[in-house]
Amino acid sequence: MNSEKNLSIAHAWFEAFNAHNLDKLLSLYDDEATHYSPKLKAAQPETNGFIEGKLALQNWWKEAFANLPTLQYHVTSLTANTDRVFMEYNRNVANSPSMQIAEVLDIRDGKIVASRVYHS
Repeated sequence: MNSEKNLSIAHAWFEAFNAHNLDKLLSLYDDEATHYSPKLKAAQPETNGFIEGKLALQNWWKEAFANLPTLQYHVTSLTANTDRVFMEYNRNVANSPSMQIAEVLDIRDGKIVASRVYHS
């Protein structure tokens, strides 16, 4: 897989996320994908910020989309190589300050196998 293909996966990720299209978003992930987020760690301390599998991802994002109906991500930078995409974006929610976020997507065989979110 080349970096251009991985960039196309990242663009599809943002498109699906901003449309709150859970099915399309989940289709980009491997069935056993892992995800780490500081927000997950704060909301569900027992997870230590990590979840695994599409069902866990679906539940996490379904709740986020329900609780934050105006949630949108605006890309500021994408950098890809043959197995990873580094994404920088702004998290925007109505009536809340914008938050700068970095996220890494590990990609294997055309599917996201791991994602890690970083922010303060």
